[in-house]
Amino acid sequence: MTVVLWQVRSYLAQGGWIMIPLLAVSVVMWTLVLDRWREFTAWRRGGGPAARLDALFADRRAGIPGREDLDREILGECALHLRRSLEIRLAAITVLAAVAPLLGLLGTVLGMIQTFDVLAMFGTGNARGLAGGISVALITTQTGLLVAIPGLFMGGRLRELARRLQNSVDEAAAARARQLVGQGEAT
Repeated sequence: MTVVLWQVRSYLAQGGWIMIPLLAVSVVMWTLVLDRWREFTAWRRGGGPAARLDALFADRRAGIPGREDLDREILGECALHLRRSLEIRLAAITVLAAVAPLLGLLGTVLGMIQTFDVLAMFGTGNARGLAGGISVALITTQTGLLVAIPGLFMGGRLRELARRLQNSVDEAAAARARQLVGQGEAT
């Protein structure tokens, strides 16, 4: 375990200071991904979107006399609230995944500047100095891509799950609205 930590620490040090924001972007993005994944899993286990819609509708309607027009308005507001709650943090995941390769590119530019500084001072006679700048450029680019690619994939997957759950909310709201119309006609 200590060997792995040493290797990770060494890798991060080779990339320079730009690795700190890259690491921060990665940690925040994956925290959001795991939070959304856990939330979507809970939605599917907890009776699904219809159960959530019914519970929210019952909670918001409590103590209000039953009127079909008011019930439909409350139902629509509940469905909108649930749809929006599914989109929370999805844009942030996508933005963080898109920022990672840009930070990697910044590291590439910094590494190349470092390489050209060595060239300007020593010419091609300092291979170690040249390799250091090129190493920074490649490591930051690699890290940016390693953060971005799975992040974009998971962001897309979570958007698809959110869209499916939103469609289920819409279907449940439409079914509940039909019930409300049926109840209004029966009275």
